[in-house]
Amino acid sequence: VQLQASGGGLVQAGGSLRLSCADYRRTFSNNGMGWFRQPPGKEREFVAAIAWNGGSTIYADSVKGRFTISRDRTKNTVLLQMSSLKPEDTAVYYCAAARSSASAMLPSEYRYWGQGTQVTVSS
Repeated sequence: VQLQASGGGLVQAGGSLRLSCADYRRTFSNNGMGWFRQPPGKEREFVAAIAWNGGSTIYADSVKGRFTISRDRTKNTVLLQMSSLKPEDTAVYYCAAARSSASAMLPSEYRYWGQGTQVTVSS
């Protein structure tokens, strides 16, 4: 496994969770990284992305102001801090490594996908 997502769970609306994506083999240090999610019965959708050096971040409108993406290059980890969670945030969350060093929004711009982690927000 090259990318391992963790940190999901069950939380009440208004609560917080922090997801972590570990690049154990240090394969993607120079790649942009992103988080996507797939709600039940829906297509996978973009959540947030960060450039290789953390200098650029982008967010889906639905999570702006509530989620923060960051990366720790010394630990080869990408984090997604999620606050003010809503039931509509319920989904399987995936981290992915981009084909380039930039932050990217489209799934086609990503070359490797990690396993997902379930986030469930109860009302």
